[in-house]
Amino acid sequence: MHQVRKPFQGVFNIIRFNWHFFVSGLSFAIFLLFFSTYFFGIPLYAALVIFTSILVSLSVSAYIYDFSNLYTFNWLPIETSGQAKSILNLNAGFDETSGIISEKYNPDYFYVFDFYNPDLHTEISIRRARKAYPPYPNTQSIKTTHIPLKDGSVDLAFSIFAAHEIRSIEGRVLFFKELHRVINTNGKLVITEQLRDIPNFLAYNFGFFHFFGAENWDKTFYDSNFSVDSVIKITPFVTTFILSKNGISS
Repeated sequence: MHQVRKPFQGVFNIIRFNWHFFVSGLSFAIFLLFFSTYFFGIPLYAALVIFTSILVSLSVSAYIYDFSNLYTFNWLPIETSGQAKSILNLNAGFDETSGIISEKYNPDYFYVFDFYNPDLHTEISIRRARKAYPPYPNTQSIKTTHIPLKDGSVDLAFSIFAAHEIRSIEGRVLFFKELHRVINTNGKLVITEQLRDIPNFLAYNFGFFHFFGAENWDKTFYDSNFSVDSVIKITPFVTTFILSKNGISS
């Protein structure tokens, strides 16, 4: 059975893994407040903007990761009824979903692959997350250019908040072509991401540049010969694409 999430685990992890950003922002805001006693006006307003931005981003994160039904997977309209005998879950160094997926679908074969590359994924937050949370049992490290499974051997594949870590569109297309190869004719691919859109800009301001826009994902799917069956907005800030091989949909 997967580990039950603790109250506020999501927002706590964000602070825990990215504390250097929050310390820097709060320190600068306090510095501005000090100067506002001498130059009332712009420094005070700038400090208030920083405080508000931090509060909003943490509040939205708590809503997404702690108060929405994201980790229940009840929003996913895929009922396998025992048909998904082979399931693949991919992550980029931090995996909070494999236990949930395994329990929900109980597949005969469950593959968990981690494409984290310390030479490419240099963010200290990922290193902290990997240190804090051990990988799911039997997780295999892979390269994004090769998924070590046979052609058409997967019924259902997941990438939850992972694929955006492949920063170039060329690299993502190669990765999705590998997914296209291993997924069978009637299989499905579930991609969950935050988008570079207005809601995420309002929540994370310039942090939203770490995400990709819907048109970028559409190009990735098209170039790797996937079609979009449906798009699900789990919250205004999180989007799931359910994909199938071109010419196959339900």
